[in-house]
Amino acid sequence: PMRRFLLLLTLSLAFPATANAGLATLQIREVPLAAARTPSASGALRPFQLVGVHWQGSGSVWLRTRSTTGRWSPWQPAEEADHDAPDTRTREGQALGAWRKSTPVWVGAATRVELRTRGRVVRARTLTVRSPVSLVPLRTVAAAGAPRIVTRAVWQADESIRREKPSYADALVMAHVHHTAGTNAYGPEQAPAIVRAIQTYHVQGNGWNDIGYNALVDRFGTVYEGRFGGLDRNVVGAHARGFNTGSFGIAVLGDFRAATPPPAAIDGLVRALAWRLDLAHVDPLGTFNGISSGNERFTPGIPVFLRAISGHRDTGLTTCPGEQLYAQLPAIARRVAALGLPKLYAPLARPDETGGIRFTARLSSALPWTATVTDASGVELGRASGSRPTVDWVWRPTGPITAGTRWRIETPGATPAEGTLAGGAAAQQPAARPLSLQEALAVAEGEGESVGIARTEVARAAELRG
Repeated sequence: PMRRFLLLLTLSLAFPATANAGLATLQIREVPLAAARTPSASGALRPFQLVGVHWQGSGSVWLRTRSTTGRWSPWQPAEEADHDAPDTRTREGQALGAWRKSTPVWVGAATRVELRTRGRVVRARTLTVRSPVSLVPLRTVAAAGAPRIVTRAVWQADESIRREKPSYADALVMAHVHHTAGTNAYGPEQAPAIVRAIQTYHVQGNGWNDIGYNALVDRFGTVYEGRFGGLDRNVVGAHARGFNTGSFGIAVLGDFRAATPPPAAIDGLVRALAWRLDLAHVDPLGTFNGISSGNERFTPGIPVFLRAISGHRDTGLTTCPGEQLYAQLPAIARRVAALGLPKLYAPLARPDETGGIRFTARLSSALPWTATVTDASGVELGRASGSRPTVDWVWRPTGPITAGTRWRIETPGATPAEGTLAGGAAAQQPAARPLSLQEALAVAEGEGESVGIARTEVARAAELRG
């Protein structure tokens, strides 16, 4: 079961959050444009490993790089990444103005960039990131049943460049699976450097608050903490424009349009999704109608039928996460659902038409369950139990619901769900209470319980079980 963090012997938490500034550096260079389809050089550059392009105009841009050995790469299109971005109406989403931006590509050690344009391109600039390999050991924090996680301190995130404070969704309802594109031929020591380079590009190049993804997985199955704010909290990322709120964005390092994802990467992805969705009580095989906040594919307010584990292409005009990874998502969802049983899905507390409070939830199988309501001092006000695969109980209070009234639904071996009921005559839907890392570590020492609240009920997708 994945209900608690375990405190392992690790030194990763000893690293201060601000100790890793400046390991990756960005260089932005305006490129004088030649005639269409004619190479335009960026000029002399400091050695770099990751490159992206910003441009203005309705046309497209192609690029190639020259390695430190003098060899030029094949020409490749600068894949526009406006869909892989913050939500449009946020300040973060408006940072670049008229500039179109490409997905950053890890190219290995290089010293030159050339561009070619097609159609109308009036301005272009290259963004190159130098992100050297660090020799710091990848110490990790682990969760029961989940992968060992490389924290931001350990992969040496640059905390000095973060912009605004993180924002949080009331509930987590789905996961978006991405690929980062770029090379698949990197070693385990290079993977943290790639993550650092992506953070630098997203923040200093695109003007975002932080790295866009909530988590990343390398081809060896190692999971990296992404956007600042807590991997176990509902941090709003910048990875699926129009659908970032309530979504956990996880990206596999590599390009899987033609290449098959390594089994180790799939294993890491499965473990990360199983833990994170279980914490939020989301059924990995569920479906729901997500509401777009607006992007290039779906206008604001449009309901979109989505799986709880969706590919980025399901909400944006993109090939992400690549044909080969996307094709595996149904099988991945089944593996996620089977890992860490038993599970409790979609706990909900809402006013009943009879004047009571109705508590509902679903279990992964028929299991004994208990639902309780307590006041602020812990005195029990109501209790129900059962052994069916569904929880459905109406609690009828004898008087006004006082501030601090709490509820809890639990079944042996599963992550329990709990929340609060607002004071006053009318009970409100419970507020999400995600577990912080500090609380999780306290749990490991016997000082607390791990909890997660999901407020959106997700219907089971029968076709994914086939």
